[in-house]
Amino acid sequence: MDDLERRRQLRAAVATADGETLLSLLQRSWPDHALQLIGDGLLEALARGATGAREAAVECVTALGERDWEGDEELSTALAARLGTGATRLLKPLPVDLEQLADVLEGDPVSSGGRIDLDDGEVWPMPAVEYAIEVGDEEADEDDSEHWLWVHSEGSRAGYHDMELFTASIEDPDIADGLGRALDGRGAFRRFKDQLARWPDLQSRWYAYSEDRHRGRARAWLAAEGYTPTSQMRRESATPT
Repeated sequence: MDDLERRRQLRAAVATADGETLLSLLQRSWPDHALQLIGDGLLEALARGATGAREAAVECVTALGERDWEGDEELSTALAARLGTGATRLLKPLPVDLEQLADVLEGDPVSSGGRIDLDDGEVWPMPAVEYAIEVGDEEADEDDSEHWLWVHSEGSRAGYHDMELFTASIEDPDIADGLGRALDGRGAFRRFKDQLARWPDLQSRWYAYSEDRHRGRARAWLAAEGYTPTSQMRRESATPT
């Protein structure tokens, strides 16, 4: 099984709260740069009492502490609390999609932004908000802080720093030099991706790296606002049919 297929299966297991499949995948090997995703899956596996979840969660807590990216401390604390080995932070649970939140959070500050529905955790990018207003579906009190958590985009600076850090981690000097030159000046994001396309394995590694860093920053932002993400499955099961 190649890395892309293994990561696809991992994402599916986390999205469906399939703890048994998640733990089976982790027994083979832990994919690089996936601790944020794995940690979310283990939180649900612990809640459901899946066999082997405690051992994997302890390993994940250790790995998160050693890595110490943004958002890793929040996830480690949540896992430790679920394990009963640490204090529980007083954060409100919210079934929000961290990847969707990251897209809104790190968009263009001039034209992006959005909000989160505090009833069901749904992320509304600003175009969706504007469309709802345009067609008359918007509620009368759109500034209701009991219903909405507004997200103000912070721009691409953090994403650019991710590219710098990733480039610095590459051991091949020729590849690192090419990526470093791609980061110089306007259009850096496009040039960086064009360069990476020359090395599919490295490109796959970058996408995993970037995704986990985005996920961690979204988690940290949410914690600063007083919330902690919970399983999307809980939101779906609570939605009337």
